[in-house]
Amino acid sequence: MERLEKDSIDLSKVNVFKLFWKYFIPTLLGMLGMSAVTAIDGICVGHGVGSDGIAAINIYVPVFTIATGLGLMIGAGCSVVASIHLSRGKVKAARLNVTQAMAIATVATLVPTAAIMSMPEQTALALGSSAHLLPLVVDYLLWFTPALVFQAWEAIALFIIRLDGSPKYAMSCSLVTAVANAVLDVIFIFPLGWGVMGAAFATAISLALGGLMAMGYLLFGARTLRLLSPKLSRRSLMYSLRNVGYQCHIGSPGLVGELTLAVLTFVGNFVFMRHLGDDGVGAFGIACYYTPFIFMVGNATAQSAQPIISYNFGMGLWTRVRQTLRVAIATAVACGLVVTGVFAAAPQLLTGLFISLDTNAARIAVGGLPLFAMAFVFYVVNLTCIGYFQSVERVKPAMTFALLRGFVYLVPSFLILPGIIGNAGIWLSLAMSEMLTTLSIAVFMATRHRRSPVRA
Repeated sequence: MERLEKDSIDLSKVNVFKLFWKYFIPTLLGMLGMSAVTAIDGICVGHGVGSDGIAAINIYVPVFTIATGLGLMIGAGCSVVASIHLSRGKVKAARLNVTQAMAIATVATLVPTAAIMSMPEQTALALGSSAHLLPLVVDYLLWFTPALVFQAWEAIALFIIRLDGSPKYAMSCSLVTAVANAVLDVIFIFPLGWGVMGAAFATAISLALGGLMAMGYLLFGARTLRLLSPKLSRRSLMYSLRNVGYQCHIGSPGLVGELTLAVLTFVGNFVFMRHLGDDGVGAFGIACYYTPFIFMVGNATAQSAQPIISYNFGMGLWTRVRQTLRVAIATAVACGLVVTGVFAAAPQLLTGLFISLDTNAARIAVGGLPLFAMAFVFYVVNLTCIGYFQSVERVKPAMTFALLRGFVYLVPSFLILPGIIGNAGIWLSLAMSEMLTTLSIAVFMATRHRRSPVRA
């Protein structure tokens, strides 16, 4: 049986706590780097272009969000399947699944890219652009959309690179993307004065760098999970579609997680506009720029645990699976508390990065961010638990809890709480939704433990 090389990570023997942290630190840094891409764009465009520029980028955000969600869906599913194959000594099957995932994702990204590029104005209008913002949206769309394929490569490959025993290289891919984007944003927007087009071009170049680094690893640097030469027969194509379909089935809660951010933004904008007007929407927009950071903290926790859990699940080592879950949940709670503390202690600093503190929108944000942050512990714990269910191929509970936090609890919380406790209820709506989801997960896992204590 072909095994990982000696310098790689032995997922079945190394102490679980040490193993988790060996993955977690570089994964967290890399994830925060990815989140910084969006925040840096917002800061630079806000100061260099103005509110129209931020509005134009926000109109394009659903495309970016869906593309990211698709990458997380395929990447998470592929990593789980490949982990289980590796644990059973089926190295070629694991490589084949990785190859199929990358090939199908490439085609699935290039087709809509071609459609968007051929109809830029129609796409911008379909996304909700006004006539006033149309030129800016089209500019951003034309310069950003070609990079979607690189974004897909990086999103999927990072899962595989970590599974292959190289979490630091995965971190490097993310940090190169973030640093390049920050530097190029400043150059293109301020000295060169390229505006929204400059922001899009900067992000496109940075995503291309990260995507090519990730793809280069899979082609030339992988220890075990290197890409294979694809077969082009009809039978091979059908087999690939079936396998990737199963990967997407496992990873689908990742897509729902990204869509949760879209629902949060859409419904939140509606409620804030109704109760607090334009300034309220502006304040909520600042919170939304920080939400991806919290999402990535939860993602980093779940993705750090995933290869350990999936590999040991495949080997039937349930004691190590449970140990890893406990370490991941403890880490999620600790990270959530730290971030909540930062938001409670420094709302002025966090608000001032985006807008002047002497505005009404800033005053609303300063008062609301500490309330908004009360969701973060539950938020990160929920993502971690959903990731656990994915890792052991339990898609139904993973999808159920993803839908609960993203739709079933979130929308009613936004609509009901403000009428009960006033404007504070708007900021606390996310906390209510996430807390109810955590309680639902706790009840489910307690019930599961009573029925099957071996696998709880």
